[in-house]
Amino acid sequence: MTTPTPKVTNVAVDCADRDVMAAFWGALLGMRVTYRDEDWLDLEPLGPGGPLLSFQLVPEPKAVKNRVHLDLEVPDIKAAGERAAGLGATPAGAPLGRPEAPFQVWRDPEGNEFCFCTKE
Repeated sequence: MTTPTPKVTNVAVDCADRDVMAAFWGALLGMRVTYRDEDWLDLEPLGPGGPLLSFQLVPEPKAVKNRVHLDLEVPDIKAAGERAAGLGATPAGAPLGRPEAPFQVWRDPEGNEFCFCTKE
């Protein structure tokens, strides 16, 4: 008997305010809420057949750098950053990488890091 390979069903983000987080990420990624209960909220899948982006209420605040983050491919990191800032994100530093393939680290409204990346 072989052991089945696990499938990623959710990318879960711990948070203090799931509604703020869902509003930010839903607007940024163009995704709507598909499920909500007292402590949990799901957005649509991250692509066809992909995992759900979920937000779980936790009592403690974010304390250190994320160990997992989302890389978001965009055609223009400056324009994507301006849009994200308008939704409540803040830059974590200046753009990095090669001139032909820059990336920039940002923080969502609760401080979770994510990156805007371009493709060569």
